[in-house]
Amino acid sequence: MAPVESLPDYIREHYEVHEWRHATAVLEADFPLEWQDLIAVLCDFELWRSHVEKPGGRKSKVAEVLDSAFFQRKWEFRRFHTQIVVDGKPSESPTHEVDCYKNGVALEIEWNNKDPFFDRDLNNFRLLFELRVISVGIIITRCDHLQAIFNRLGIGTKYGSSTTHMGKLLPRLEGGGGGGCPVLVFGIKDSLYRDNV
Repeated sequence: MAPVESLPDYIREHYEVHEWRHATAVLEADFPLEWQDLIAVLCDFELWRSHVEKPGGRKSKVAEVLDSAFFQRKWEFRRFHTQIVVDGKPSESPTHEVDCYKNGVALEIEWNNKDPFFDRDLNNFRLLFELRVISVGIIITRCDHLQAIFNRLGIGTKYGSSTTHMGKLLPRLEGGGGGGCPVLVFGIKDSLYRDNV
């Protein structure tokens, strides 16, 4: 997977970008408003030291900032109710909720979860795509080289090798973890880091 050339220079400079099954072409052609939202949020985002250092909880400050930027553009947290019916007998087939959803585009923010969350996200994209609920899946995570910043700040163990970062996502994506679903992934680079306190 090569970097996506159709994205603005700013995004290609500040994010590591990969796609699966022509996700950018689908977004640009069929979801132009969601494409514009995505570009706007990524261009506005900055990675503040105070957000990186903040102790974890249910959701990190970094994920909260990104979530709220999408929610302001009318994306929403979404949980889907699915079931399989065989001979008239329904069986629950639950999917995991999606962090941000709008008009058939699903987006997950994986800043500092355990890396199996990538399996969950890609499997969820695959299932929802096969059910014709979504047309594209997007994941925003962090680049591997941010670890050098975390180590310098003395919080390297908080962002360990078994947590979500691009090096853990790409093998799963390239291995077909998302099935037929077009997937676009962004890794936050160190050029977006701001050393505030």
